Amino acid sequence: MSPGACPPGSHLRGIMRRIVVMNAKGGCGKTTVATNVASRYASHGVVTALFDYDPLGAGMRWVRIRPTSLPEVHSVSAFKRSRLNVTRSWQLRMPPGTECAVIDTPAGLDHQSLIEHVRTADSILVPVLPSPIDIATTADFVRDVLLVGKARTYRTRVGIVTNRVKTNTLAFKTLERFLATLDIPVVAHLRETQNYVAAAQQGVGIHELKGRRTEGDADSWARIAEWLESEPATKAATSGMGPGAESSRRNHGA
Repeated sequence: MSPGACPPGSHLRGIMRRIVVMNAKGGCGKTTVATNVASRYASHGVVTALFDYDPLGAGMRWVRIRPTSLPEVHSVSAFKRSRLNVTRSWQLRMPPGTECAVIDTPAGLDHQSLIEHVRTADSILVPVLPSPIDIATTADFVRDVLLVGKARTYRTRVGIVTNRVKTNTLAFKTLERFLATLDIPVVAHLRETQNYVAAAQQGVGIHELKGRRTEGDADSWARIAEWLESEPATKAATSGMGPGAESSRRNHGA
């Protein structure tokens, strides 16, 4: 983090912030970004919850193996449908005192889910890999976020996070040219490193890794934190999160 910058969430106590990590393409690093954002907020004393909408459940596994000695990240298995006689809004209820909700979404979101995630988010991070298929898929997805999801109408900020990049390659130069055509900011570049694999295996954020050199990653995460914190949370906090919660409240009076 740059000198003098506030740590994530330092001015947010008691205010809900919703951060959604989205891309229609699978395998682009959504869970990597979501878990690292969640751990970073938690490490600065912000009560943080990770909502995992991905049926693969990687975010939930990360929370389960997270060391108890580290700041807690609450978790909600949003991809599961409860077999109990409870409403969807109750299942997706916010853990008490939550100040930051990080939402990890699956690949191939349908339009209704996309619209609801965009509507309720303060910020959306879109991870993208430097490959032709990822570039093409991300171009279509960003268009859907802006036109179908109406991100600007809902005043939802959208930012790109490039993942697994090697800056001296032709693939990265191609990605840069593509990103220059988008009317949304590139928040940070995450380098190709085994540090993220190690962090995922240990249930930690990259800044919490022990015995590894992560200095090369610190600046990228400082940029992400500063972008997320550069605007105040604007969406009113509610008891439920994401697709299904609103309609369930209307239908069941929750």
